[in-house]
Amino acid sequence: MEITPGPLLKTIDSPDDLKKLPREKLHQVCDELRQYIIDVVSVYGGHFAASLGVVELTTALHYVYNTPYDQLVWDVGHQAYGHKILTGRRDNFITNRKYNGLSGFPKRSESEYDTFGVGHSSTSISAALGMAIAAKYKGEQDRKVVAVIGDGAMTAGLAFEGMNHAGVADADILIVLNDNGIGIDPNTGALKEYLTDITTSPTYNKVKDEVWNLLGKLPVGKNFSRSMGHKLTDGLKGMMNSHSNLFEALKLRYFGPIDGHNIAKLVDTLKDLKNIPGPKILHIITTKGKGYSLAEKDQTKWHAPGLFDKITGEIQKKKFDLPQPPKYQDVFGYTIVELAEKNKKIFGVTPAMPSGCSLKIMMDKMPDRAFDVGIAEQHAVTVSAGMATQGMKVFCNIYSSFMQRAYDQVVHDVAIQNLPVIFCLDRAGVVGDDGPTHHGCYDIAYFRCIPNMIISSPMNESELRNLMFTAQLDSTNAPFVIRYPRGEGVLPEWKTEMQEIKIGTGRKLKDGKDIAILTIGHPGNFAAAAIRDLTKEGITPAHYDMRFVKPIDEAMLHEVFSNYNKIITVEDGTIVGGFGSAVLEFMNEHQYKANITMLGIPDRLVEHGTPKELHRECGYDTQAIYETVLKIMNVEATPVEISKNNFLN
Repeated sequence: MEITPGPLLKTIDSPDDLKKLPREKLHQVCDELRQYIIDVVSVYGGHFAASLGVVELTTALHYVYNTPYDQLVWDVGHQAYGHKILTGRRDNFITNRKYNGLSGFPKRSESEYDTFGVGHSSTSISAALGMAIAAKYKGEQDRKVVAVIGDGAMTAGLAFEGMNHAGVADADILIVLNDNGIGIDPNTGALKEYLTDITTSPTYNKVKDEVWNLLGKLPVGKNFSRSMGHKLTDGLKGMMNSHSNLFEALKLRYFGPIDGHNIAKLVDTLKDLKNIPGPKILHIITTKGKGYSLAEKDQTKWHAPGLFDKITGEIQKKKFDLPQPPKYQDVFGYTIVELAEKNKKIFGVTPAMPSGCSLKIMMDKMPDRAFDVGIAEQHAVTVSAGMATQGMKVFCNIYSSFMQRAYDQVVHDVAIQNLPVIFCLDRAGVVGDDGPTHHGCYDIAYFRCIPNMIISSPMNESELRNLMFTAQLDSTNAPFVIRYPRGEGVLPEWKTEMQEIKIGTGRKLKDGKDIAILTIGHPGNFAAAAIRDLTKEGITPAHYDMRFVKPIDEAMLHEVFSNYNKIITVEDGTIVGGFGSAVLEFMNEHQYKANITMLGIPDRLVEHGTPKELHRECGYDTQAIYETVLKIMNVEATPVEISKNNFLN
């Protein structure tokens, strides 16, 4: 389907082209940019509402600043579609988040306008400050640095660490606080209420307007910024007769709040701020999903809706002839409620992902026992540890790639004290279109080296329920990791009776001859499908679902190494230090000799694509397992159609 940009937008191949337009044309540019995002995302998919909310800001920034010489740093990057379109990637935008296409996030190797690679939240202020410090050191006094950060991302400790340094670094940096009251889910916490107070305070806004007008009229320069500016700021604080503005207390000159959808006001404001040196923050108010009424009304649903009819708003859904298995995260959401109804010690915690991980099901039914703590993974882990000291059984649900951000807390606050916090790692393995910033590649490797950790992964929904049941038992008294992938499982009839699993035990799914396949987690289904096809070649591999990486089932491994000298390990994590490495270590420790082939995520960055495409690329899907067995067994395959178990890949 051909999508044509508007008459003005089609002439803009760079910010230099944008700057050639008279400012009265910027309204039309914004309208066309917003419509182009709607047109492309509705047909090709991607994140949606966030970019619609910053169309005016994006246009104003590239109109006022001399990008890419002036450095523009986006936080997370969900909102950077307009930025990509205005910086030479308009015609390729239809490949956004597609295999071998544009990244869904700013990426340094993709464009000189993408000054910092992002995907996780709250990095923009620190990165921009580093750029500003370097510019000052190099004598680039004319180079400006701007960080754009949302109010949701402001809840992370890293954002406050960056602001704390920026206030005393004497570097020329502008922080744009894009305040829309929502991340993926509605924001929570005291900071949200504080920003609301600033936004609605008539006294504060009246005084700020007066000071703003004064700043616009006075000559600005180094002497002004260090003397008159501080006097005006101090006077403002006194006139408010209330506690100091949080940002000004951190020595950031605060301006706003202003309407983030008023392009003329944004351009004027940014031009003024360019001439005021030092650290400063501009607070703008926007609406996520602006310009598409359905997205404005339900911003969570329209964060990344998939393909949809832009006229009716109907979101396309897959059509199936047979009952389909649920998503792993939904199994988690319903199972934790089922467990919590019987075990009053159970709590749920997530850092700003209640809808994505399905903890919202528990939050709605048991609001006093399930919490969204905001984008604060470190806090999520340690508050869970605190509750565990009091005998609570806390399911701390964090996406695998975000778990990295709380690694010290896992070691220091949980593992060293051997507290039985239950870590449910959603989005383990390759996650698809979000790419390398979001793939859950490393959790097995980085958890496996920590003492006291139990590390498990279910092959299907029933096993997930059993592992959750086991983890919450009083007899389970150590940190317990349960990792599972994004998306559908394999069992349409998933609500099975829960049973305890003996920690550190696997299960033999199939006897075999000559070769054994050892799997962990969901890829066990790929192996099962490959084995069904291998029988057509007269090969019958044994299949062991290990279930636990740590403690690993040593009795089962003794059986494997005593009976097979050809072994394949399969995992949806990095093969460096992962499950396969654990098997190799066992073999070395017990002086077995065998030919071991490890399949999993290779030691390189894996870019974006559908999970099926990435499983194939990484070489651990059904076909890869099938071909690997044939190669090891020195069997020339006769033409055979690989089992069409698409849900397995």
